[in-house]
Amino acid sequence: MRNLTSATVTDVHHWNDTLFSFKTTRSPTFRFESGQFVMIGLEVEGRPLLRAYSVASANYEDELEFFSIKVPDGALTSRLQHIEPGNTVMHSVKPAGTLVPGHLLPGKRLYLLSTGTGLAPFMSIVRDPLIYEQYDTIVLVHGTRWVSELAYQDEILQQLPNNEFFGDEVRAKLRYYPTVTREEYQFSLNNEGPARQHTGRITTLLSEQTLTERLGLPAISPEHDRFMLCGNDAMLGELSEMLTQLGFNKATSRSQGHFVVEQAFLEK
Repeated sequence: MRNLTSATVTDVHHWNDTLFSFKTTRSPTFRFESGQFVMIGLEVEGRPLLRAYSVASANYEDELEFFSIKVPDGALTSRLQHIEPGNTVMHSVKPAGTLVPGHLLPGKRLYLLSTGTGLAPFMSIVRDPLIYEQYDTIVLVHGTRWVSELAYQDEILQQLPNNEFFGDEVRAKLRYYPTVTREEYQFSLNNEGPARQHTGRITTLLSEQTLTERLGLPAISPEHDRFMLCGNDAMLGELSEMLTQLGFNKATSRSQGHFVVEQAFLEK
């Protein structure tokens, strides 16, 4: 277990019956890029039981934050969902992952498209002031089945825009678009005007140009738009194919591109 280190749980928040987030202490020597992941786990029967978790906290924060589902019979999450402040978890000493802004070609607009807990790496990214220096507009889309799964809304809508250091940049550039697939949901974009229906799959919102039209943005193009994708395998596959057909090139660990997907989660 020499590639692992221990951390103490400092906070646990249960969003609903299926989702929770938790924070841990962070070693002063641990460094990561916004969007990267680590292996998180517990010691079970004398051996580490680990799964890949994107870091949701900003890369400058003193604590690490993670966003997780609860699986009743899951090997790890059936145990992890019961952690409390003061408990110990372990994580890999080196972060990894291709879902980082540096793998994208320069552009004007950055689309962060996520489903479920795929929001986690994008929370790290939108909490990073450097991202606002790189793009004119940043669109954060979070798709869930139920309204109760739309986590982190208070931070996205209230805390980040009022951040004392880069709140002005957030208000000017960050556009948040939540969408739900299994129940009715209404939302007012940037609190401008009456709330409107915010339902449907991300693939549909993008292919039918509902997303860009509602946000008042031009149709997507490889010249100006960049995409980061994180979520369930079906969504990732469909969006990757859609973007490829529209002329977008996928980034790899060796070359920059118009969009990037976290391969580690696709291969699991």
